[in-house]
Amino acid sequence: MRTPFIAANWKMYKTVHEAVAFVKEIRPMVKDVHDVEIVIAPPLTSVRPVVEAAHASNIGVAAQNMYWEREGAFTGEVSAPMIKETGAEYVIIGHSERRGLFGETDHTVNRKLTAALAAQLTPIVCIGETLDEREREETLTILDRQIKEGLDGLTADHIAGLVVAYEPVWAIGTGRNATPQQAGEAHAHIRGRLRQWFGGLAADQCHVIYGGSVKADNIRDLASIPDVDGALVGGASLDVRGFFEIITRSRPAAAV
Repeated sequence: MRTPFIAANWKMYKTVHEAVAFVKEIRPMVKDVHDVEIVIAPPLTSVRPVVEAAHASNIGVAAQNMYWEREGAFTGEVSAPMIKETGAEYVIIGHSERRGLFGETDHTVNRKLTAALAAQLTPIVCIGETLDEREREETLTILDRQIKEGLDGLTADHIAGLVVAYEPVWAIGTGRNATPQQAGEAHAHIRGRLRQWFGGLAADQCHVIYGGSVKADNIRDLASIPDVDGALVGGASLDVRGFFEIITRSRPAAAV
C-alpha cells in the first residue's frame, strides 16, 4: 500500500521569514504523523532556510522548478545539483503554470526529469489537460502524450520512485476541482499506462497524486478514490492550520 503523499506548492508566496515561521509552527503539529509523506515547496529563496527549519523532522522540502543543464550562461536559472546542495530532496517539474506561462513542453519536462534523477532528486512531475482539451474529450490522449514524451527514456526503477501529479489545468486556482468520477478515470488511466509501459511493480510503487483546488473539505473524498495517492496543494497550503487539516484528512481511515 502506498503511503499518502501531500505536497504544498507555495508558488510565489511567503518571504524567508514567513516560510520559516510556518515550518516552525507546523513541525510540532505533524511530529506524530508517520503515515503521510509531507513535503513543502517554498520559493527558491526560502528552500535552504526551510530545509534548516525542517531538519530532523518528518517534513521534506522541494524546489518548484529547475533547469536541465548542470551549469552555464543561463541567467536566472538553477540546476539540479544546486538544488541538491540546499538539502532539498524533491523538485516540481512541468507544473501547468510553467507550461502555460513560460512555454515549457513535454520535451523540456523530459530533460529536466533526466537531470533531476541524475542529481538524485525525486521529481514531482505534473501532467494534465486544459479546459478546451477536456471539452473536446481529449483528456486521455493528452495524458498519453505527456506520459510517453515526458517520461521517455526513464526506467522502471525511475518510475517506481517518481511522484506524478495529475492536475486538470481548468481546476487550478479556480475553485473548481475534478469530480470523483473524473479524477478516478484520469488516475486509473495514468496508472494503467505506467503499468503497460514500465511494468506492474513500478506502476504499483509510483505515487500518483491529484492537484487542482484541493482543500480540507474535499481531500477526504479525493484520497478515498482508488489510485489517488495524495495531493499537490496550492493556495490551501499557505495557511498552517488549513494545511494541517489536509494532511490529517488524507490519512488512512484506520489512523484517523
